[in-house]
Amino acid sequence: MAKRSGKTAAQQCKFYEVDNIFEYMVETYINDNFSVFRELYHELNKEARKDFIDFLLSEVAPTYWREILKQTI
Repeated sequence: MAKRSGKTAAQQCKFYEVDNIFEYMVETYINDNFSVFRELYHELNKEARKDFIDFLLSEVAPTYWREILKQTI
C-alpha cells in the first residue's frame, strides 16, 4: 500500500472511519501505539497538523502535551 500524505482531517476521518481523527490520534498515543500515532500525524497536511496542535493544547490533559508534542517532531 502506498504511503498516505497531505490529507485533511476530514479525509482521515473518512479513511479510518472515525468521528474525530484528532481524538483517535490521542487515544492511539495513550494506548502506547507510538509508531501508529507518528504515522497518523505525518499523513496529515500542514493545516491539519496545526489544527491537531490546537486540539491538543485545548482538549487534552496537560500531562500528555509534552510527550505527544515530542512524538510530532
